[in-house]
Amino acid sequence: MIEVVAELSRGPVFLAGEALECVVTVTNPLPPTATSASSEALAWASAQIHCQFHASESRVALPPPDSSQPDVQPDSQTVFLPHRGERGQCILSTPPKILFCDLRLDPGESKSYSYSEVLPIEGPPSFRGQSVKYVYKLTIGCQRVNSPITLLRVPLRVLVLTGLQDVRFPQDEAVAPSSPFLEEDEGGKKDSWLAELAGERLMAATSCRSLHLYNVSDGRGKVGTFGIFKSVYRLGEDVVGTLNLGEGTVACLQFSVSLQTEERVQPEYQRRRGTGGAPSVSHVTHARHQESCLHTTRTSFSLPIPLSSTPGFCTAIVSLKWRLHFEFVTSREPGLVLLPPVEQPEPATWTGPEQIEKTIIGL
Repeated sequence: MIEVVAELSRGPVFLAGEALECVVTVTNPLPPTATSASSEALAWASAQIHCQFHASESRVALPPPDSSQPDVQPDSQTVFLPHRGERGQCILSTPPKILFCDLRLDPGESKSYSYSEVLPIEGPPSFRGQSVKYVYKLTIGCQRVNSPITLLRVPLRVLVLTGLQDVRFPQDEAVAPSSPFLEEDEGGKKDSWLAELAGERLMAATSCRSLHLYNVSDGRGKVGTFGIFKSVYRLGEDVVGTLNLGEGTVACLQFSVSLQTEERVQPEYQRRRGTGGAPSVSHVTHARHQESCLHTTRTSFSLPIPLSSTPGFCTAIVSLKWRLHFEFVTSREPGLVLLPPVEQPEPATWTGPEQIEKTIIGL
């Protein structure tokens, strides 16, 4: 028996274009007091990063896969197939790298090997939607002598920042003055530079503030004005908005706002179309705010963006966008007044109406 442990040096979340570093430790778990006949011989071990794509058959119409190569590997075959037995198609992979060959481990002995690879910058982000899934994994294959190949899969999360595909790493002298007495890691310097560049671009895009105002109305008049201070956000930020109902001519009884993602299948890959030939779209709600607002002049809301969510992106098969979905409950009665008079000649108990004719508006 052989134990294989893979340890990522900086966690499972990466930016496309960064270098992944992993330490693979192979151990013979038998106690050192065992006989020498209990030593284990390994033929080879390799590692590779790949992105697996899976589409819902009820939502996405894909061309038939190429059946020239079987997905199941015979026990006698020694070809390293990282996606063997996985659902869907392998749409992206890095070249396989050999970790070792002809390794023999005595009882209690272990050896460690380093694996490093740059995540492809042209791939899609990690995403698990209702129509499609993009899943990244680091697969380590190991084969004992006269035994089938065993695969160890490590799940990864890859984020894609638009605009980094065309960026080129500058020369050493253009980055910063270097000291001839210090050894500098080229890969670490590039990762640091890429992370700093991504942070600068995110900060520049999300720090711009400009008030955007939108009028909310129905067929009978104006309900109010919705205001938002910016349209680009980072994961983990709060979407803050204001609602001015004092300018409306239609009384608003209640409103709700939801932070949603809209997953849309591209027209050429749609299997089911909605009413009137609308594109195939699915929505997921990540945060929601609801408030009763009768006689409220101005209010606000704050919706957090989950850190585990996926930023908006677009591929040839699907696109993902973020949106705010509003629902307003308005009164059909013109000039609705539900508060008691300010001046009462005698003490009285006021009770609100039990039933109001209302209209629901969705935006």
